[in-house]
Amino acid sequence: MPKDGAATRRRLLDAATAEFSRYGIAGARVDRIADAAEANKAQIYAWFSSKDGLFDAVFAEHLALIVDLVPFDARDLAGYAVRLYDAYLEKPSVILLATWARLERVPTGDLLTSVGDVMGEKLDTIRSAQAAGLVDPDLAPADVYSMVIALSMSWSPAATVVTAAPDDPAADHQRRRTALHTAARRAFRPG
Repeated sequence: MPKDGAATRRRLLDAATAEFSRYGIAGARVDRIADAAEANKAQIYAWFSSKDGLFDAVFAEHLALIVDLVPFDARDLAGYAVRLYDAYLEKPSVILLATWARLERVPTGDLLTSVGDVMGEKLDTIRSAQAAGLVDPDLAPADVYSMVIALSMSWSPAATVVTAAPDDPAADHQRRRTALHTAARRAFRPG
């Protein structure tokens, strides 16, 4: 019975996501990825050219998740930050891959430059919320977006003090959500 190439490719991408999330680009091992995917290294090189090519494919796939992980609402930046907190609990690989890309590939500048118009749309909605008097108009829309993301990552896998886990007590999650919502609401309101 012939093997399904699409299924093998999917297994490789999933195994690579786990490997890169845990070890980064430099620390990831192609042998472990191939073993976890029940594939062989030759398939990795045939589809992705190199370990770097495989990371690029994994990261490109996750860029869409990073940008569209939860619906963006510039009229409710505090709620957006809380929804991101919950999403990071469900999909920590999104933050981990972005962190490794920042550490090993793009140490400065905009990590999401390849996303293009999606960011433009988000910034336009922030401008609209500013014009409607819902978001401080003295703040640059790109800075507002960046700060909302930074706040939402306060307890993410990239956090420097405390990283939340799905099995933390419900009261801890609720306390964090409340604090995040309050901080974001206060940070971006006009006046």
